[in-house]
Parts: sequence; structure tokens; C-alpha cells
Amino acid sequence: MIPTILADDGYQAIPAQVAECVKKCDVFFTENLRTTRRYLKKLMPDIVIDDHHWQEIQKGDADMRKAFAEALRTRQTIGILSEAGCPGVADPGQELVAMAQGAGALVKPLTGPNSILLALMASGMNGQLFRFNGYLPLDPERRIKTLKQLEADSERTGCTHIFIETPYRNDAMLESIVQTCKPETRLCVAVSITSAAEDIRTMTVARWKKSKPELHKIPVIFLLSA
Repeated sequence: MIPTILADDGYQAIPAQVAECVKKCDVFFTENLRTTRRYLKKLMPDIVIDDHHWQEIQKGDADMRKAFAEALRTRQTIGILSEAGCPGVADPGQELVAMAQGAGALVKPLTGPNSILLALMASGMNGQLFRFNGYLPLDPERRIKTLKQLEADSERTGCTHIFIETPYRNDAMLESIVQTCKPETRLCVAVSITSAAEDIRTMTVARWKKSKPELHKIPVIFLLSA
């Protein structure tokens, strides 16, 4: 399980151990072949791309599963990578890991950046009880209903609720939050984690409403605590 960068200038977050493990891989299963090859080439300029086999991860794809099963059967060293952060955590890869676990193979997760946990660490919110909710509903009415449910649950249990949005809809999400949630509810907006532009701030909804940042087309993690 090979971590990747969260930002184009975020290579400092990748431990040296990752490159050493990459060298041992015979085959790579990855969310995107082109970006993964570019990432590994920058991480390890001496890597010979054609010395390895490559397979794109496509959820539920029979050919992918067959290729993975064959790699397991022949005892190849397999690298699994997603587009950003840690594979299998809010990214593709878990289907293959389940196959590996079922086959009794050794599964080794490598240390690397995970935007969900890094945002939680820097938020000042409850790290004992938290939930990652993925993407909230696209429909505005359902999104507002979900936000109210998350806020009510946080108020009742103390749980920190974490969620994300497609980058071009970040501004709409922030607007929904400040118009829906109570003024005293705390909101953390974690922007461009591990990059030079990283900005992680926690304020009340009332304060965010007075100073909404421009979030269009940049990676953001939202955390809510009532």
C-alpha cells in the first residue's frame, strides 16, 4: 500500500522508506497509470518504468481482479496506489486488499500523508470520536438535511464529522454550511494540505459567515463539531 502526494509540491511528506519499497515491486495496480508513473519517476528518477507491469484499478472490473489474483498466485510483489494520499482510505484499493487478505498474503501499509487524519489533527476537534462521511448529497435540499443531521449528531455525541466535496463545488458547500448550521457550531476548513499554500483554520460558523474564503478548484477537507 504505497502513499502518494496530496499536492504537486508535497513530496516532503513522502518518507524515504516508500522509494525503497517501490524498488521491490514487480507490478503496480493504480487508480491512474499516467499520474502514477509521473509521480514515481519524480520520486525515483532512476526507475525504469518498463521494468514493471501496470494495471489500472477499476472497481468491479473482472479483468483487474483476474490479473491481481494471478499476481498473488505467482507470489509477485504488488504495489497499490491511489491518486492522492493513502490507497484504500476514501480511495480505490480496498477491493484488492480484501482479495489479498482472503488469500492470506502479507499486506503492508506504508506511512504517508492522509488528508483526513492530518486535517483532524490540526482542527482541535474531537479525535477520540470522529466519522468520515465522504461526499454529502449533491441535491441542495438533501445536502442541507444531511448537514442538519450531522450537526445534531455532533451536538448529541461529541462526534467530529468530516466530509469532502468536488473542488469546483467547494464554495457551494461552504455557503450551505454557513446558511444551515448554528452560529456557535465549529467548522474547520483544511485547504491544500502538505502544500506551500496549506491553510487549516477552525472557527465558528458565525465567523466563517463574515469571512468566507475562495475555495474554488482547490482540495479542501471540511470538519464539523457542534
